[in-house]
Amino acid sequence: MTMRHAMGRRAALLGSVGLPLLGRPALAAFPDRPMTLIMPYAPGTVAGAYARAIAESLHARFVQPVAVTHRDGASGTVGMRALAQSPPDGHTIAITPLTPVVVMPHLIRNLGISPASFSVVCGVAENILGVVVRADSPIRSMPDLVEAGRRRSLNFGSPGPNSLPQLGIVRVSRATGVEFNHIPFRGDAAPITETIAGRLDFASIVVASGTAGIEAGELRLIGVFSDRRHPGYPAVPTVKEQGIDAVQLSYVGCFAPAGTPDAALDLLEAGMRDAMLTEQFTSVAQRGRVVVDFQPRARFGPLVQREYESFGAILRALGVTAE
Repeated sequence: MTMRHAMGRRAALLGSVGLPLLGRPALAAFPDRPMTLIMPYAPGTVAGAYARAIAESLHARFVQPVAVTHRDGASGTVGMRALAQSPPDGHTIAITPLTPVVVMPHLIRNLGISPASFSVVCGVAENILGVVVRADSPIRSMPDLVEAGRRRSLNFGSPGPNSLPQLGIVRVSRATGVEFNHIPFRGDAAPITETIAGRLDFASIVVASGTAGIEAGELRLIGVFSDRRHPGYPAVPTVKEQGIDAVQLSYVGCFAPAGTPDAALDLLEAGMRDAMLTEQFTSVAQRGRVVVDFQPRARFGPLVQREYESFGAILRALGVTAE
């Protein structure tokens, strides 16, 4: 047997038993260690509950622990900057409304993140936004709110400065000429609490976050900013249906750091899709009135870029510049 034939036979034998050939690196399995799922907003919301349901499903699928970590602050940018700085290997992901990805880069100079900082995994939900007042408030509709705002200064809370719920109220102000006094918080829980306590006149929030208060009779939902009614509250008209031209859409997506390999993204997307079909996730989503909207990354990625460009134009029209 010639040396060339012997070497060829040896390579074939090595390949047949699954050993790597010399000069060809072995591919590591994914995931090969514990994973982290970042939530860039404060705990205590329905989003945190469904993130835990997703984490449990991913744990069962990948046989690796998946820790849910809340890294809140600066309208989601603290957590998303942490994601952008993580190794691009798929072991750290985040689920977030699009605010820190498509809005905040237009508002903070040298923020360090933009859509280019992330690899899209998939779309998760539409966060239908809405306005809530205390249940005993005399304000029963958006026209009532605007009329009350003409008579006196109204204080409202939102999940953060320049968050999409706050921008919804900015749109109301532009459509009606009535200004409202904004008090930003970190997440939806605090403005909801302050509204129930009577220290705020109203709150602009993710409707799902206010479900407990609405159904306990502590809050009244008076309008939603989507282009459709919230399926959990079909009797509540949109803000636009009430004669105020203010539509503010809000999507939720799952992201990984930029440069994450396609193979890992494929596995994560499939894992997210299946997690969102589990009984645990659907139960949490139904209880919290979450409008589930899975979108594969091939469709959701271009949507993220369009939203980024759209908000740039909107904020410039509002006269807002990066600080």
